[in-house]
Amino acid sequence: MNQPASIPHPNDIAIVGMSCRFPDANDVSVFWRNLEQGVESISFFSEAELLAAGVDPALLADPAYVRAGAVINDIDCFDAAFFGYSPREASLIEPQQRIFLECAWEALERAGYTPASHGRAIGVFAGSAMNGYLIYHLATRPDVAPSLFDFQIQIGNDKDYLTTRVSYKLNLTGPSINIQSACSTSLVAVHVACQSLLNGECNLALAGGISVAIPHRIGYLYQEGGVNSADGHCRAFDAAARGTVLGSGVGVVALKRLADALADGDHIHAVIKGSAVNNDGNAKVGYTAPSVSGQAAVVTEALAMAGLTADTIGYIETHGTGTPMGDPIEIQALTQAFRESGTRQGNCAIGSVKTNIGHMDVASGVAGLIKTALMLEHRRIPASLHYRRPNPGIDFASSPFYTEIGNKRL
Repeated sequence: MNQPASIPHPNDIAIVGMSCRFPDANDVSVFWRNLEQGVESISFFSEAELLAAGVDPALLADPAYVRAGAVINDIDCFDAAFFGYSPREASLIEPQQRIFLECAWEALERAGYTPASHGRAIGVFAGSAMNGYLIYHLATRPDVAPSLFDFQIQIGNDKDYLTTRVSYKLNLTGPSINIQSACSTSLVAVHVACQSLLNGECNLALAGGISVAIPHRIGYLYQEGGVNSADGHCRAFDAAARGTVLGSGVGVVALKRLADALADGDHIHAVIKGSAVNNDGNAKVGYTAPSVSGQAAVVTEALAMAGLTADTIGYIETHGTGTPMGDPIEIQALTQAFRESGTRQGNCAIGSVKTNIGHMDVASGVAGLIKTALMLEHRRIPASLHYRRPNPGIDFASSPFYTEIGNKRL
């Protein structure tokens, strides 16, 4: 067991278990090895692979079509018998629900518990991405298409049933709540899970998110000024940054109040000292654009909730999508928030897991959280990939931040 260095605060939340399926990594140990070795887990597809996946030859011939994606293995696999499903029942459930169920079990198991052995209320908080399985697979099956809107198919394919399926199959009796807030989903789920623990609604909580794109092994059409990368690489905060690579993945963390985790002898990967959530309203150039004031406000609130000052922070796992507009706004907002309680310059490293595994939509936040927990556990900051020269729109010199390009010991 890893003992925290200071007396736990009543609001401290321990991460006691983690599971993931990310590009090139089917578990957290492989994920950490890839991070430490600076592996970029973006796949580049051949013309034959893309044609076999159903990509229109005319689209494939477009010079703007990028033959890259961040994919995970075995999205068609599921241990149906273990969870009490017949093969046909399992085939009617979309992969996101199936894979999330497996990862929820794994996170609980890695925390050292089964539902029966824990014996107290366990909550589930998570969200999933758009379901392509219903459109591109089930709707094309002759044995399914006539009954596509039957209730059993609905509950196997609607986002609303992600968490309650886990609670039912694992016999978990705490709150079971779907969270949907686009690419912030999984971190909002963690925030709500922490609040549920602090309110005494559950003794242990599973929180995370999943995004599995179907069709899966395909590329995308690059559009100037969009979020997608021009060449299949994410160069967060770099002068050559031109977007990210959208992809698939799932992450789940098991959480407990720190005092309970210490009393129960749990292995503690990391501690969540505080969290905050807000919305930036319309104080920005467009609906999908980021906002300096909104981001600065939520970071300031999170620091206050944690009882920390900015000068004590040594690393920020950023959103870091590698877009020319988004990256400068994020650093400007972080700088504004840090200046509320700190004065140091160039003392805080930043990084983005998207340079390794792409942008996993609703699961992107929990990927960053798992990366940061592993960093703290192994006491090393892995490099943020593809950083050569700073984005000219970012004033790093007068900010508290620098991009970590080595493999630094904490």
